[in-house]
Amino acid sequence: MHPSTRIPPEPRRVELHPSPEERTGASGPRGRWWLWVLLVAVAVCAAYWLLRTSGERQPGAADPGRAVSPGVPVVAAAAREGDLPMYLTGLGSVTAFNTATVKSRVDGQLVSVTFQEGQFVHEGDLLAEIDPRPFQVQLTQAEGQMARDVAQLHDARLTLARDRDLIASGVISKQEFDDQAAKVGQFEGAVKVDQGLIDNAKLQLTYSHVTAPISGRAGLRLVDVGNVVHATDQTGLVVITQLQPIAVLFTLPEDDLPRIMKKLTAGEQLRVEAYDRTGQKQIATGSLLTVDNRIDQSTGTTRLKAIFDNEESALFPNQFVNVRLLLDVMKGTVIVPVAAIQRGPQGTFLYVVKPDHTVEVRQVTIGPTTGGDAAVESGLSANELVVVQGVDKLRAGATVQVKAPDAAAPPAKPSA
Repeated sequence: MHPSTRIPPEPRRVELHPSPEERTGASGPRGRWWLWVLLVAVAVCAAYWLLRTSGERQPGAADPGRAVSPGVPVVAAAAREGDLPMYLTGLGSVTAFNTATVKSRVDGQLVSVTFQEGQFVHEGDLLAEIDPRPFQVQLTQAEGQMARDVAQLHDARLTLARDRDLIASGVISKQEFDDQAAKVGQFEGAVKVDQGLIDNAKLQLTYSHVTAPISGRAGLRLVDVGNVVHATDQTGLVVITQLQPIAVLFTLPEDDLPRIMKKLTAGEQLRVEAYDRTGQKQIATGSLLTVDNRIDQSTGTTRLKAIFDNEESALFPNQFVNVRLLLDVMKGTVIVPVAAIQRGPQGTFLYVVKPDHTVEVRQVTIGPTTGGDAAVESGLSANELVVVQGVDKLRAGATVQVKAPDAAAPPAKPSA
């Protein structure tokens, strides 16, 4: 071989490494199992995310399969414009306008009782009769004694007239004439005494017929027929109470006295209403009669007296009543129920229901309060709805469901 002759190198041989499938001999769907595992894991994650997202959905979001919450249930009432009466309330007791314990003014046996227990009697009606025979005997004796003394007086006067003629002629002495004149005076005095005895016997005879001193209702009989009564007895025969008219004594704080006296001094007649023990039912209506002349220092109250016609006999002595004195009337004011008034650190406020069924916290100025109503001086207009029940769950802007006012509790009692 010639040294200059070069033999070309052999071409490099490239060896291709077999794939895993080729090395394992796997091919087709069985060779891509890991791809299916990945797809299943992605699907599980997607389903979990969807479930978590639906569980955390806000309540206000639209959900076709779920009803929207109606809001907080409350009871609301409309503020009204009108006249608000201002009452002063106190506790009182009914007392008879006049009370009389009928007693016997003479001693004797009770022979008859002419009244019925509980009967309404008039002044001068006969109630009972005491045996009058002893007083008739005394009257007869006094009249007989007077007749004797009158006859002696008549004789003494005639003798005195004759002695006046005789002393002029000097037949009798001056002493005899004076003695006869003294006899005339004695008989005149005796006649006057007899007249007094007669009048006393007649008076005792009159007292034997017991009559009603006042008009009123007779109570229970205290003495039965046949008993001997005395003028010194303390119990009496019967008690009569005047029920028409009738009075009520009640107390009010001394702080209210200046306003009451101002009205009475001006000549105004103040209306007084009497209610039952519960303070719900009105029993009678009357007027204020007078105010006591002193204040009780131990209680800081003063007593007042009201008078009632009591034509229906609804009031009885010693009956307990709640008294309301009408002091004044506020004209054309905005009135809301007392239950709607709320108090906080910034003052008095109300929950006002707006047309979109949300509530607004409204600061207001409250005036006088009487019964279950209160006057609003500023901050509220008539016909606006205010919440009276269910305020404990409210806040500004909360959605409410307004119920009918008749679902509310009964009206409050008159407050003192």
